[in-house]
Amino acid sequence: MSNSVDFDPFARFRSATRARIGLGRAGDAMPTQAVLEFQLAHARARDAVHGEVDFEKLATALAPVKTVLVHSLAKDRATYLTRPDLGRMPDSHDLPAPGKTYEIAFIIADGLSAAAVERHAASVYEATVRRLGGFSVAPVVLGKQARVAFGDEAAAAFGAQVAIVLIGERPGLSVPDSLGAYITFGPRKGRRDSERNCISNIHDDGLSYESAAEKISWLVKEALRLKLSGVDLKENAVDGISLPHGAKSLT
Repeated sequence: MSNSVDFDPFARFRSATRARIGLGRAGDAMPTQAVLEFQLAHARARDAVHGEVDFEKLATALAPVKTVLVHSLAKDRATYLTRPDLGRMPDSHDLPAPGKTYEIAFIIADGLSAAAVERHAASVYEATVRRLGGFSVAPVVLGKQARVAFGDEAAAAFGAQVAIVLIGERPGLSVPDSLGAYITFGPRKGRRDSERNCISNIHDDGLSYESAAEKISWLVKEALRLKLSGVDLKENAVDGISLPHGAKSLT
């Protein structure tokens, strides 16, 4: 009688992705370990959606950069999740009075993942600003209960030519802490999604901070040069997707 070892053809692929592949089975069901991992991932996704960003801590991390906390018209998380329209509109009482204008405005919005904002937003902001030397940058708007379009009016309040919204993306069962970046030229109320450029999957096992910053800065500079954004602006920056920690290339 030989001692056989089951060969797992998916083992080497798991090191390169968070996706659930080759889970196997126990009878006609998934193995217990796979079921428990799925339940844990689901719990983390729920926590990310319902969690609250500690904006005071984020402001400290961004210091000495000036920040302005602006609430949306969604006054709590439950309203935010059930009334997307209110999350797109900033509370006018929190916006600054017309004054100095800027070329670029950053808006860091909680979106649908508090974890993404708390873990990645400050680092992406810092890496991007380093690449935008020579441009005037407004105080950072911290958007509470905010969606992407929230950034249009917030940036317009600073007279900004370009809005960069860093926002927590909707969590999946593989990645609960993915950050997205949306670039809009000429931000104002009523802008369409087709008028924005999006860079997504910024997290430890996805797009690195430096690669994301390179793409964002390239798009911003081109948007200012061409005076447009969205589907008319094609992103030609070099790709820089990093493998998960400890993963080996499959090629």
